[in-house]
Amino acid sequence: MKNSVLWQNLVSVVGRRAASAALAFVLGLVTVVGPSSAQGQTYKFAVLYSFTGADGKPEPDLILDAKGNFYGTTRQGGASNDGVVFKVSSQGKFAVLYSFTGADGAKPEPHLILDAKGNLYGTTSQGGASNDGVVFEVSSQGKFAVLYSFTGADGKPEPDLILDAKGNLYGTTSQGGASNDGVVFEVSSQGKFAVLYSFTRADGKPEPDLILDAKGNLYGTTRQGGASNDGIVFKLTP
Repeated sequence: MKNSVLWQNLVSVVGRRAASAALAFVLGLVTVVGPSSAQGQTYKFAVLYSFTGADGKPEPDLILDAKGNFYGTTRQGGASNDGVVFKVSSQGKFAVLYSFTGADGAKPEPHLILDAKGNLYGTTSQGGASNDGVVFEVSSQGKFAVLYSFTGADGKPEPDLILDAKGNLYGTTSQGGASNDGVVFEVSSQGKFAVLYSFTRADGKPEPDLILDAKGNLYGTTRQGGASNDGIVFKLTP
């Protein structure tokens, strides 16, 4: 029963992430806190990769694929010192999948997401056509594409995109929109951009970390706004 509750709580938090990564975390959690965990158990430590500075400093929130490879970002380092998307194998083999140049984005955020085909998606806080950040896609072999380049009028993308079964991406901005209080946006797999909701000062400014249910409803929170200006929990229907 305890493990079932842990699983339900985890799904509510990391439902946007790859199922393989969530399952690996749950299994680790059960090992550590479950009743069968042996007291005095020791853990073997290993450095898989040590960064050099030229390849940046790793951001939090690695993501794991089904083959045991890890993916992440740095906000500095790379060919233009604008950050990279990297891959580290379970044996510690390191590779830069993509090095940002500024025109295609700069300073990639943490919280990559992974689709069933092994493609990675994320956002940058700078760079792109207006230096307001981009939504990007990069394959596990390093093929890169800018799906959408923000203009400033639509804000700057927050980290933590979420992916639906059709390949559409959803996220938030903390600025831009009709009242410059941020938006919830959608970017299709072909790069078609739409503002789904534009926040007003009464609503507050949306945080990252949207979640998506089976019916396509999106849920999130705002900082500020609401009856007491302390934020709200919102639901956005298709």
